[in-house]
Amino acid sequence: MRSIPSPERSTSLKARESWHIFGIISEFVEATEKLAEIRPAVSIFGSARIRAGHPLYDKTVTISRMLSDCGFAVLSGGGPGIMEAANKGAYEGKAPSVGLNIQLPMEQSGNEFQNISITFRHFFARKVAFAKYATAFIGMPGGFGTLDELAEVLTLIQTRMGRQIPVILVESDFWKGLIAWMRKSMLGHGMISPEDLDLIQLIDDPAKIVDAIFDFYQTRGFVPTQQEREKMLYL
Repeated sequence: MRSIPSPERSTSLKARESWHIFGIISEFVEATEKLAEIRPAVSIFGSARIRAGHPLYDKTVTISRMLSDCGFAVLSGGGPGIMEAANKGAYEGKAPSVGLNIQLPMEQSGNEFQNISITFRHFFARKVAFAKYATAFIGMPGGFGTLDELAEVLTLIQTRMGRQIPVILVESDFWKGLIAWMRKSMLGHGMISPEDLDLIQLIDDPAKIVDAIFDFYQTRGFVPTQQEREKMLYL
């Protein structure tokens, strides 16, 4: 027979859950207060396991520095590897370097190249910050976390729950197998539409990455429309 919690135990559990909710709310409030004025911004994702001196690390620094000098704040996960490289490039540039850190049992430790640093305990609150304040998404080679963020931003754009932004994947040799699988299996079985694949650009040259972002916004500007602002309220 299933035991029934005592009234005291039940009250304690409810109180604990209520305080948990307040903790979640506080993360959203802090992110809004610190990030609301940093647009335009570019979110850069990639492996935490790439070390300084690796060609991908250096390339990420270059891309981030170019974006920063062009006036884009750079958002990264705030940790090591590609995240550190993204923050480092922006930190050396003209626009803010932002680290959206997460508390993890392994791998994550905040890097030193952050003008603005926010620490999250909840992945979903952190993902909202990445999506809500990004003018563009750049995916460097990475693991499950990078794929998670890529799928999140593509889903928001595809379902029109988020505004359309450039989604650029860097290092074609790394990503082309995934794109081919999407075309053969997802599109081939009718799981996505042909135009969904057009949401992704494969670009390897840092200067062309910056150009692609500017080209996207050339006719519409970086300021979100009123309709886009309303959409972002529901992220």
